[in-house]
Amino acid sequence: MRYLLAVILFVSFLASCAPPPQVSKKTYPGKVPPTQKPYRIGGKVYYPLPSAQGYVEVGIASWYGPGFHGKKTASGERYNMYAYTAAHKVLPMGTKVLVTNLENGRQVIVRINDRGPFVKGRIIDLSYAAARALGMHRKGTALVRIQALGESPQTHLVFKGRYYIQVGSFANYANAVKLKEKLKKKFPIIRIEPFSKNGKTFYRVQVLAAQDLQKARMLLSRLEQEFPQAFIVAR
Repeated sequence: MRYLLAVILFVSFLASCAPPPQVSKKTYPGKVPPTQKPYRIGGKVYYPLPSAQGYVEVGIASWYGPGFHGKKTASGERYNMYAYTAAHKVLPMGTKVLVTNLENGRQVIVRINDRGPFVKGRIIDLSYAAARALGMHRKGTALVRIQALGESPQTHLVFKGRYYIQVGSFANYANAVKLKEKLKKKFPIIRIEPFSKNGKTFYRVQVLAAQDLQKARMLLSRLEQEFPQAFIVAR
């Protein structure tokens, strides 16, 4: 019991001492582009990534259409619901992303030109055209995987957030705990992150990788030998 309490106190100490993600301007020549600056929405600060290279994420996609058609996006462009574009909270503007609907296998390539979605649990907001291509425009949302294909020219900033490797996702919490215990033999910090889909709760098991993308990739290559479905998540 004392050992368990000590572990809980140690993890709490690490969480309380961890600094928030920051963007360093030191390596960027000249003025930082407005779309790369941290921004606040609903009391939360978001830190745009300096590079999209190697970025993969799984989660819920939504779409936005007529109510925003013709209005300015965060990039300064006018939103065109019939173009293949999307909004993401931290990917650099101009990034091309392959979106796969994991519910039906359909795929589409979109370009990031806006910020959002700011609804809890959603990772990307697609244009109407992209949502239609994925077969999710009637349903409104879908479970997707997004994979960055190309980068914005704005890649000189230094991201000082955290990278995790997602190793598994389970509907049964006990299975998530079982995997966590297995991983603890080799890795010091593993977290279980709950998320909701269709009214059900699932549990992601993620290993803390590093604050450096290159180191995160090295760890991913190790984990992929046993967990080929593993991928990098930036937080």
